[in-house]
Amino acid sequence: MRFALDCRRCPRLAAFLDQVRVDHPGYHARPVAPFGDPAARLLIVGLAPGMHGANASGRPFTGDYAGILLYQTLHQFGFSSAAESLSANDGLRLENCRITNAVKCLPPQNKPQGSEINTCNLLLQQELADLPAAAVIVALSTVAHNAVLKAVGLKQSAYRLGHNQLHRLPGGLWLIDSYHCSRYNTQTRRLTPDMFHAVFKRARGLIDS
Repeated sequence: MRFALDCRRCPRLAAFLDQVRVDHPGYHARPVAPFGDPAARLLIVGLAPGMHGANASGRPFTGDYAGILLYQTLHQFGFSSAAESLSANDGLRLENCRITNAVKCLPPQNKPQGSEINTCNLLLQQELADLPAAAVIVALSTVAHNAVLKAVGLKQSAYRLGHNQLHRLPGGLWLIDSYHCSRYNTQTRRLTPDMFHAVFKRARGLIDS
């Protein structure tokens, strides 16, 4: 299964996006494609597009608060050509990095249902299969962590979730967990810039070793 901009496999999400396009005619309001080289050594897996972020811009983590810390950090560790992602056509390039989401469509209240996560997991399975040997996956959120495990055929109980925890997956891939870089997590200091930087310092070390 490959990404399709006109995908309507999840009726609830398709109907919701139909209404979002009516309410916000200038928004992308369709499935959001992964961004970056499919064969990159670093894959970042988020939860789902945000209403006024990727759902509006058409690029993951672009246009809302969650993308601020992410792109600053990617630039700091050499994975992005710029420290700020302004729009889908701003010329920013990812370097040996790809960004995707566990669910490719905006869900109501930012809460995808299990069936929707499972449907999109078929896409994530293919994305992981396209990665080179010993690639590093950074999972942002519990949903992303569990989606990655499912995509490689593991139960959720196989690896315990923990910020900056490192796991070796079947086939030689690496998985690093991180708290999501959401406004709530950063403003409540559940996730600080230093904590987030530590995740990508670890990822960079694995890639460069």
